[in-house]
Parts: sequence; C-alpha cells; structure tokens
Amino acid sequence: MRVEKSQSGRPYAGRSAAEKPSYGGRRPTGKPQSDRQSERASRSSGKSQEILQEREEYAWVLDYLPYGKSINSTASYQKKPLVQAVGDKKFTLMELVPKNGVVPQIQSRVYIGPGDRDEIDHVKQRIGYSELTAGANLELPFILEACVRYQEERFVKFFNEAHSITTRLHMLDLLPGIGKKLMWSIIDERKKGEFKSFQDIRERIPSLHDPAKVIANRIEEELKDDFIKYRLFTIPPRRQKAE
Repeated sequence: MRVEKSQSGRPYAGRSAAEKPSYGGRRPTGKPQSDRQSERASRSSGKSQEILQEREEYAWVLDYLPYGKSINSTASYQKKPLVQAVGDKKFTLMELVPKNGVVPQIQSRVYIGPGDRDEIDHVKQRIGYSELTAGANLELPFILEACVRYQEERFVKFFNEAHSITTRLHMLDLLPGIGKKLMWSIIDERKKGEFKSFQDIRERIPSLHDPAKVIANRIEEELKDDFIKYRLFTIPPRRQKAE
C-alpha cells in the first residue's frame, strides 16, 4: 500500500491525489464561509429593518427654542434654534434643527423623513421625557390627543384587535380607566361587529366616554416611565434594553 504524507505530516493510506483534502489535512470547522456571510448579512438586514421601523417620518412640534436650550453655555448670538417634538408613529421624543429662517409652529405636524423637507433641516437626537422643556411638557397631553385623533383608523383598529398578553392580563387592561368589567364589554361588543370609529365605540360602549383620550393617556404614561413593563404604542429609550 502506498502511503503519502500531507502538508501536515499526516499519512493518507490508499487514496489517490484527487481524493486528498485540499485543506492541508485539517477538517474545516463550523459552517462554510458563504453561509456565515449570509447569516451576518441577514442579522445586519434585520437590525437595519428594526431601525427603519423605529424611524419617524412625521413629528408634532411641542416647543420652539429660538436660542436653543438655556442650559447651553454658548453665547446667545451663537446659539441655533431648536425644536422639541414627538413622532406620530412610535411617539419618539426628539430634538430637531429647523431650516434657516423657518419657525415651525407649535402643534404643527412637520415632515422629518428622507428626501426634501420644508421646515426641518435634520433630526438632532432622541431625548427622554425628563429633557422636555416646561412648554413642551405642557403641550404634550394635548398634542398626543390630537395625534391619536389624526390617526383614528389606526387606534380604532387597536380596539378591534387588542388581545391577551398573559393568562391574566389583556392589552385593554393597560388602558387607563378600563377595568375588567369594561374590558369584557368591549370584547363582547366587538364580537357583534368591528368598531368603525371613535364615535361608534362611544355609542356602543357608553361608559367609555372618550377612546382617543384614553389612548393618549396611555401613551403619555409610557413616555414618562423609562422602565414601564409593557409598551403598547412606544419604544424603549435607547439607553434601556428592550424586554
């Protein structure tokens, strides 16, 4: 029997040159490089998709600061205008830099997505509830309610599709002012037919006086508490890992 040695010095017995492994006698470990690259690309794509889902395209102006934040030590004449706003998709609190000469009106809805923007130059950063100015803090409840009413179809759909989170907890339980009795009234009523509007909900569930305000109050609760356990409408602050 002819015995040959590989580059590593290990003998090959009874195998032709064509059968010799091309990896120097060592067996490859793990997955092929192409598979690993594919997995990395998939993970990267997933992360990019997650970022895209979080990205806001429209925001509601909470406050306009012509000279930026007062805590900034820069001289007033050097300070740049700043806008505090809340997104209307995931209700992200943020600071925006307006275009030169543009003064966005408080309570107005401005475009901040890709492409040309009329009023906003760029998004500066995400902020937390504690970083809102006194003016922004006062405006927030009214703007959240306006935002919910503006997207009525989206939130009526929530009442139609809300489901159990655990065996003891339902999404509707998390809405302020909705106890078990009212929760079951909503569930029983929607079995007869989907809710069509906030007005439809009010007429069919008389004890639920203002569905839009109830949703807005829950959103505000989620924005105020960085460590709230369940989030129905918002995303966690970036400094906190998602649960």
